[in-house]
Amino acid sequence: MKPAKEKYGLFTAITMIIGICIGSGIFFKSDNILKATGGSISLGVLVFVLAAVAIVFGGLTLSELASRTDEPGGIITYADQFCGKKTACAFGWFQTFIYYPTITAVVSWVVGIYTCILFNIKGSLGLQILIGMVFCTLCFLYNVLSPKLGAVMQNAATIIKLIPLVLLAVGGIIWGDPIAGLKNASTSAVAGATWLAAIGPIAYSYDGWVVSTSISHEVKNAKRNLPLALTIAPLLILVIYVTYFIGVTSYVGPEQVMALEDAHVAVAAENLLGSFFAKAITVFVIISVMGTVNGLVLGFIRLPYSLALRKGMMPGSEKLSKLHEKWGTPVASAIFAYAISFFWMAIHYVTMRFNLLPNSDVSEISIAISYLLYLVLYSRVIKLWKSGEIKSKMRGLICPIMAMIGSLIILSGGLQNSLFILYLALCAVVVWISSIYYKKHAA
Repeated sequence: MKPAKEKYGLFTAITMIIGICIGSGIFFKSDNILKATGGSISLGVLVFVLAAVAIVFGGLTLSELASRTDEPGGIITYADQFCGKKTACAFGWFQTFIYYPTITAVVSWVVGIYTCILFNIKGSLGLQILIGMVFCTLCFLYNVLSPKLGAVMQNAATIIKLIPLVLLAVGGIIWGDPIAGLKNASTSAVAGATWLAAIGPIAYSYDGWVVSTSISHEVKNAKRNLPLALTIAPLLILVIYVTYFIGVTSYVGPEQVMALEDAHVAVAAENLLGSFFAKAITVFVIISVMGTVNGLVLGFIRLPYSLALRKGMMPGSEKLSKLHEKWGTPVASAIFAYAISFFWMAIHYVTMRFNLLPNSDVSEISIAISYLLYLVLYSRVIKLWKSGEIKSKMRGLICPIMAMIGSLIILSGGLQNSLFILYLALCAVVVWISSIYYKKHAA
């Protein structure tokens, strides 16, 4: 079987992580975070830092596994090589049928939200989702037909998306009153447990860093570059997020951000820069969200392919494991991934239409559950340290422990969601079916 060519360098790996994490959540989840913290900016910053533990130390920990393999599959490969094939199959099915498609569906919808804001369209939920699905379809097409174009889009979108973040962050801090905002912390909010609900939208804002592992086999010098990317990108994301959150909320005001919801970005830009530049900022925001969708799609289209390469892990493996002769991409795998994304877009529409997940969406719980699965990989890094394969106590013991703590923090946020148990049961069913399938077809 013809292996995938190495197409992506260190810069693309870093921009992919930053590009997926930064692009949608920070723009349309800031109001959700404030609602959960009772309008407290300082408490919001605290939760940002707490949640960052999961990605900073998670990235450092997974980099130890990334440096020991360049096989395709990312997380699936790590589970396969360090935990066993049955565990790898469970990871793969969870990511294929729940994790990737739910996030792809929600972020595509956000493209629709900001497109309506840009053109002053009082867009219905249906219209927003339709716009998002059209872009998602285009994204799948050009990532299949021209992988290099997808990489260029990722690099460009990452650079562009930093423009509104930097302008609103710096402008908000200079012309706002960040000191007063940070001092204004509600004692009752801190004493209660409601602020833990802010971890859900923050986890969404951070999520995506692990998607970069899905293209590890296509990263040049992957054993060196992917660990570097998993280390550098999360730290940059934390700094950018905290600066932006403080800037925009202290300038617009927590109450206004909560009242305006997703439109607060455009209002902040207009007040700071005028109506013309506000439009430009909204365009930049749309491009940044598109970059997030692009990064997700770039990783997702390779996931069924990666599972299909492993015996007994995926139905239709013969077709899904083939690379197109001309384009060098797994076309059948991309079609399969697109179909699942479309299905979850419909589920997302129903949950939003009937308000089944207040102040949340279909992706937040799957993100929380994914951190539960990462605990298995973190424990294997500790095992490698105990066996002497990892010499550094910092990387082999302290980082995995901190990553585990970060995962539990994210999980505690997911538990605040009223449908968490139902969603967990769905994930358990998917994992159970994957186990049955593997037992039947692995022999």
